[in-house]
Amino acid sequence: MNIKDAKEQIKNAIIAYFTKDEYGEYQIAIEDQRPVFLMGPPGIGKTAIMQQIASELGVGLVSYSMTHHTRQSALGLPFITTKNYGGREYSVSEYTMSEIIASVYDMMEETGVKEGILFLDEINCVSETLTPSMLQFLQFKTFGRHRVPDGWIVVTAGNPPEYNNSVREFDTVTWDRLKRIDIEPDYGIWKEYALDRGVHPSISTYLDIKSKDFYKVETSVDGKTIVTARAWLNLSDMIRLYEQNGISVDEKMISQYLQDKTVSRSFANYYDLFNKYRSDYQIDDILAGSASEEIIRRAGEAKYDERLSLLGLILDRVVKDLKKAYYGEQILTEELGEFKRIKAGLADPSVSALQLLDTAASAKRKELETGRKTNSLSEDRRKILHGIIRDLEFLMKELALAEDPRGDKAFEMIRSDFNSRRAAYSKRVEEISTELDNMFTFAEKAFSDGQEMLIIVTEMTKGFYSAHFISRHGCSKYFKHNKELLFYERQNEILAAIDSLDL
Repeated sequence: MNIKDAKEQIKNAIIAYFTKDEYGEYQIAIEDQRPVFLMGPPGIGKTAIMQQIASELGVGLVSYSMTHHTRQSALGLPFITTKNYGGREYSVSEYTMSEIIASVYDMMEETGVKEGILFLDEINCVSETLTPSMLQFLQFKTFGRHRVPDGWIVVTAGNPPEYNNSVREFDTVTWDRLKRIDIEPDYGIWKEYALDRGVHPSISTYLDIKSKDFYKVETSVDGKTIVTARAWLNLSDMIRLYEQNGISVDEKMISQYLQDKTVSRSFANYYDLFNKYRSDYQIDDILAGSASEEIIRRAGEAKYDERLSLLGLILDRVVKDLKKAYYGEQILTEELGEFKRIKAGLADPSVSALQLLDTAASAKRKELETGRKTNSLSEDRRKILHGIIRDLEFLMKELALAEDPRGDKAFEMIRSDFNSRRAAYSKRVEEISTELDNMFTFAEKAFSDGQEMLIIVTEMTKGFYSAHFISRHGCSKYFKHNKELLFYERQNEILAAIDSLDL
């Protein structure tokens, strides 16, 4: 199956394992909860989906690669203790708590998170000395005498033997105690994630043209060829940083990620051409609705590769704006709830607005820190929390400069700042709505409702930020072309309308 389906299967299994009866006991006993085993080629996104699942379920995540562990590091070093049997004292050897099990308890102690996922990667590549203990762990969730705590689900991953010479085959008894999920690379599924992730448009449009270059892990007479989903993501991040810092992106850098001479050279050539298109087409003018007739004519007469590159540039810019709008909306909505609580608290004349703001900011900082420690904080949530903390700290400085006014006067300062930012957000929404209209208008003029319009509507339909924005604020041209192209309504749940942002 593809990585998206695998994520859904794992998430559903974890939800089932976390289900309790009326007495607060897990309905499936811990020892009967089969560990999940993800079998798939390297760099396909196994670790990434575990972070997404932990974030979506609000649970902890402890990750380990088993390739470097020995029997001693997994079980701990033995020590001598004494026990009494039949009135006589005997010396016995025991193992200290495993580093892996101890890290779960450490996280629980530091964060207060009682449920989570213990993710062990490269599980079928453990050392020969550790193999018996690892099989025991998969069957009984114990290392030596130490057991995975209740509420922690074991998920493991490994590579098929054709990708890793260190793979050790499990026996039938072990396989019969695992939930095995086999995963294969799928560019179409990866692209759904890539658009919202902000993958560089040169990469997404290149792979639209040459999807066969998306994943290659082979061995030939020239050595190993390694091009993975992870490599494309890492390359994308580096390209954006190189561009941000004015550093030239060349084949030497690209080949450090795309370890296939043919693919790296092909993409390097395409990237140079992509930059030419970026220079020739004025994306700002297109989205402002002021594209020249020459630009419209050139786009309409361009070859397919060039048109794809242009669409990639336009969509990349639009999605960035849509993502920022999403963050702005979530920040305002969450702050609205905080400020309503502060207003209620200010009814007590002995309570300071500064104290209430500091309490709210401290709670957000704690969530941020806990999320980091539990590895369960999504990029979206992290940025939203930073935005809220920034706004609360700004208000605290303003109130401090005003000598900490109390009651209605203090809240009026909070209300004024909030309403100012709400007005700025509303203005930005109008600007983005105009951008979307201008994007569709340009496509109508340049491509006459051809395949390019289908691509735009498809990306707007599949993208999380675009679907969220359109569901909130509408887009008449999107609905027009969505209907004309016979698209079905988006299959995810209808997003609930947000509360009126009114203090």
